[in-house]
Amino acid sequence: MINKRLLIKNLLAHNDENSFYDKKRKINIDLREGKAKFLKHVCALSNSNPKNNSYIVIGVEDEDNTIVGVDFFDDSKIQNLINAYLANPPIVQYENIPFPHLLDDKVVGLVTIRPIDSLTSLRKNIWKYYGGTTFFRDGSISMPKVFKSDITDVNSKIVEAIENHSQNNIQHTLDGVFTFLNKRKDYHPKYKVFKEYFVLCWSGQKKIVGKETFYSRVDIEMVNEQVRLFFSTLDEVEISYNEDSFKIIEYVNLSLQNTSKYYPLEETIIRFENNANYTIESKLLFNAPQFDKKVLHHIYNANNTLLEKLKKGQQLNKNEELDLMNLPETYLICYLNGFQEAIDKLIEAKTFLKTYSEDAYLFFKESLRILRKVKYS
Repeated sequence: MINKRLLIKNLLAHNDENSFYDKKRKINIDLREGKAKFLKHVCALSNSNPKNNSYIVIGVEDEDNTIVGVDFFDDSKIQNLINAYLANPPIVQYENIPFPHLLDDKVVGLVTIRPIDSLTSLRKNIWKYYGGTTFFRDGSISMPKVFKSDITDVNSKIVEAIENHSQNNIQHTLDGVFTFLNKRKDYHPKYKVFKEYFVLCWSGQKKIVGKETFYSRVDIEMVNEQVRLFFSTLDEVEISYNEDSFKIIEYVNLSLQNTSKYYPLEETIIRFENNANYTIESKLLFNAPQFDKKVLHHIYNANNTLLEKLKKGQQLNKNEELDLMNLPETYLICYLNGFQEAIDKLIEAKTFLKTYSEDAYLFFKESLRILRKVKYS
């Protein structure tokens, strides 16, 4: 089994960007340009390596390979984006890999691209790229090219060697378990061995709501592969497991006019097989709550007024400061109830929220994360 932290180190040490490996300081698939560039690189790496895996490492400085990390990215629907825009799409997996020197909320993103032995191309136009375009790697650059049937497989042995040097061992596993248990002492860390092979560690802050038990600040680590799943202070999840699987159901607490309710958002199941393989399956459970349109019109207009005050740099009173905390969530609720322009307003508010209040900006990021899950499903 490949230790993904070792794999990243070996990729960085092996060579600069090439036809089977790319690195990025960050990506942004919330924007159309960011989507297009990400799709271009996935397409090019898949076409240039029809017989082996390709990789994109995210959170690395381009000049000197310094690992700086990025925010945790939990979008399990990234394959849906690939399928929507690429013909003959490869299998793409995005994983969050922790590094000891990074802060708790920073990881390195690892994109693994598994080709399907068919030419991949853009299915439709996006940004400045036209539908039908095929991309290949020319050294470290992804470029549109006319397909040639004689693609030379020059990378399989190199990639195989890198992956073989990244295999896990018992020391890495034990070190990973003890590091996790020591680091998460404040949230009652636990571990469980599945199928006599997989070691999963997890911890979380318990919260009792009525008859329900939720956890926030949940940290889950697949120690064998150094793959991390993380749920922030704002997240609330239910956890259950048996001898074959570990299940997380994430809930979102949406409130309007001092009334709040928990809605199931997404179910993630890690299934462990007897053949030393595992799968992570995610299913969206969310059904958007519907509210009175007259009430929402009033809230939407109040949000717009508050946003204008922020844009003009005007001082907010205490009530408006409280409303500011709810602004991202109420814009999200408006969007889910048919106010299409509410998302444009939410994106417009980003810079002002970040400047005005760190807490408001965290709520913005949470609303955007929920939106991303819903849209890509």
